[in-house]
Parts: sequence; C-alpha cells; structure tokens
Amino acid sequence: MESLFDAAAEEAHKSQEPLAVRMRPKTLDEVIGQRHLLGPGTPLRRLVESDAPMSLFLWGPPGTGKTTLAYVVAGVTARRFVEISAVSAGVKEVRAAIEQARAELGMSGRQTVLFVDEVHRFNKAQQDALLPAVENRWVTFIGATTENPFFSVISPLLSRSLLLTLESLSEDDVRAVLERAARDPRGLGGRVTLTAPALDHLVRLAGGDARRSLTYLEAAALLVPDGEITVETVEKAVDKAAVRYDRQGDQHYDVVSAFIKSMRGSDADAALHYLARMIEAGEDPRFIARRVMIFASEDVGMADPTCLQVAVAAAQAVQMIGLPEGRLNLAQAVIHCALAPKSNAVIKAIGAAADDVRRGLIGQIPGHLRDAHYPGAAKLGHGKGYQYPHDFEHGLVRQEYAPEPIRDRRYYEPTRHGSEQHFADRWSKIREFLRGGP
Repeated sequence: MESLFDAAAEEAHKSQEPLAVRMRPKTLDEVIGQRHLLGPGTPLRRLVESDAPMSLFLWGPPGTGKTTLAYVVAGVTARRFVEISAVSAGVKEVRAAIEQARAELGMSGRQTVLFVDEVHRFNKAQQDALLPAVENRWVTFIGATTENPFFSVISPLLSRSLLLTLESLSEDDVRAVLERAARDPRGLGGRVTLTAPALDHLVRLAGGDARRSLTYLEAAALLVPDGEITVETVEKAVDKAAVRYDRQGDQHYDVVSAFIKSMRGSDADAALHYLARMIEAGEDPRFIARRVMIFASEDVGMADPTCLQVAVAAAQAVQMIGLPEGRLNLAQAVIHCALAPKSNAVIKAIGAAADDVRRGLIGQIPGHLRDAHYPGAAKLGHGKGYQYPHDFEHGLVRQEYAPEPIRDRRYYEPTRHGSEQHFADRWSKIREFLRGGP
C-alpha cells in the first residue's frame, strides 16, 4: 500500500510540474535542435556512450537546451545529478557537493554530474573551488552560461573543459517542440488542438527559445482545457497581440523598409516603433542587427564612423545574450544611427568604383606597386622605384597609385556632415598633393 501511495504521490507531483520540465528529453535522440552537437563522435555522444568523466561548458542563448543536455547526460549514463545555481550558491555549497560526489565515487563507484547553471555569475573564488574536482575528475562538471565564457570564466577552469556553443532554435525546431508537447502523454496528451495560425504565433513569440514556447503553450491550454487553441487564445494567455507580420510576405518587407527609411530620415521614435514591431512579431534579432550594420556604412558612413562600431557591438551582444535583453542593445544602436549625421558617400564611392571595373576600366597595376617578394620579381621590374611613405614627412609621397585608365577618376566625394567634414578637408589636401591638382 505504501509503495502504491508513493507512486501515486510521485505521479501527482509530476502532473504539477511545468510543461517545459515534463517535456524535457530523456535521450539525445529526443533533443530537438543543436544537430551540430549531437552527431556521431561529438563530445556529447562520447560523454554519453563512455564512462569517462568530462567537463563541459555549454554556451548559448536562453531556452536552447543547456539544462536539458545536462539532464540527458546524467539520466542516460545513470550518473547522480546535482544541480547548483550560481545565483544562490556559494563556495560552501560547491565544496559540499564535491565532497559528496567524492564519497559516492569512493563507496559505490557511481559518478556525479555537477551542473552549475549561470556559471558566469560565480566569482573567482567560487570558480577556484571547482578546479580540484575538474582537475581530478571527481565529477562530470557541466557549466551553463549565456555569456561569453572567455570573459566570465577563469582560464584554468576553461582550459580543462570542452566549450560547446548552442544556437537559437530555428522556427522549424520550435514548431516541432510545440507539436510534440501538444500530443505527447507527458505534455498535453492531445487534450487540445492548435490551429495553424496559433502555432505560427507561438513560434514567433518564442524567438528561438523552446522553454518560452512551452510556457506560452501551457498558459494558452489552461484557458481551453478541452478545446481548440486559437490566436485569440494565445493573445489572452500571454497578453501579446498577434502582430500581422509574414516573414515571407509584404508585411516583412514593408516593415523593414519603413525601419531603414525612418533611421535615414533621423526619426528615432519611428525607427524604434518598427524595431519593436519586428521584435514582437518574432523577427530574428540577428537579421535586424545585420540591417543596422549595413545602414551604419550605407547611410551614415564617415559622417559618424563610431556608428558602425556601435552597430557591430550591438550585433555581438545580441548573439551572446539573445532576447529579450538584446533588444536594449538593438535599440541603442538604432537611436545612434537615427540621430547620427548622414552621408551616403561610402556607398556611392564603392558603387562608382565597381561600375568602372565592370565597364573594363582596369589597366595595369603600376610596376613599382607590384609584389617584389618572390624569386624573379626583381628581373621583371616589380617594386622598382617604390617609395615608402613612412620615410617621408607626414607619411606622404607623390607617386602613381592608380592604374592609368582611372587616374583621374573620383570615387570618394565626402560630404560636410558631422565628422566627414574633417575627412573631406584631409582628403582634399591629400588628393591635391598626390595628383598635383584639386
């Protein structure tokens, strides 16, 4: 009777667990996404298929399966699983977990998976406490982080571990996660049905985060315990309106076009509106970041050279931390780009140069500019007469650089906007000096 009671209690407890926990894969083959980490011969496969302990860092955005992979490794290999949160645990808790793992290993030979979530939050002393266990392989250490471990993890710990990078789930991956949860007995068991538009809306809202998608699905299912989940159901459940935004249709291109033109027109408010519209619709933040980087050179250019730096930094930040926090980095870059002085001189310059190349204005490279390092080059006159600019005052020396057909062509025509005025003045003087005329 007691065992039956315990089993019933355990079953009741499981039914109260979040959907994301109930749907956690039990084998590597059940894991959706991260195909680059799960193939034959990969470190994860070797860890699962062998008894040898190994230390890993799993680096990736939220909801990409870091905790899931740690659970799978422990479950499949029958290792003890001990989870420590770097948010609340200190050196004392780390050492206690290690000592318990050593005792278990000594008495029964059973290995322990020590999983540290958000390991980047550990300070140096806490990370140092992990070193003996990793060094001596008393535990299979797995650390999960959303931040670049090269900046947040001490070198001795990182050098003794394998670093695996997880990617945001694709739309197809998230869709597969939702469909499995809707029909699987561990999940909703087919008690509700998802309309196609509702499924698409959940996929967009997830933003590549499997855990978020399951949380939203569970919230929607609570509103219709034995019915159909529609877009309206999802909207009510998560308090997010379904933004009309088809990535393959007009809305996608219209919003992106309006986004770029608002930045070009220096309307930061309008640009932020379209940015929010794309994010709320589930647009890939990496796509947005790429558009901002392009804009920084195409529409701002040398009028504010720091604009490209900000755009690239925002793209890197988005790649490292994902959404929702990454929207702050994107918003900062968008505001910078919108308010920066504008110049399209860069795109006009490379466009004009490319047009001439396509029209056949190529010409021979002047002999003194040709490579003179390989044997026989000197006999061909390569490099002969080349004057090293650093040997001259101001680092400038008058000599021919351009092929003869384009000697008098002008590609870069700077504006007087913002910082480009400085470059305009300098380029004017340099061009006059090099070519003997304005």
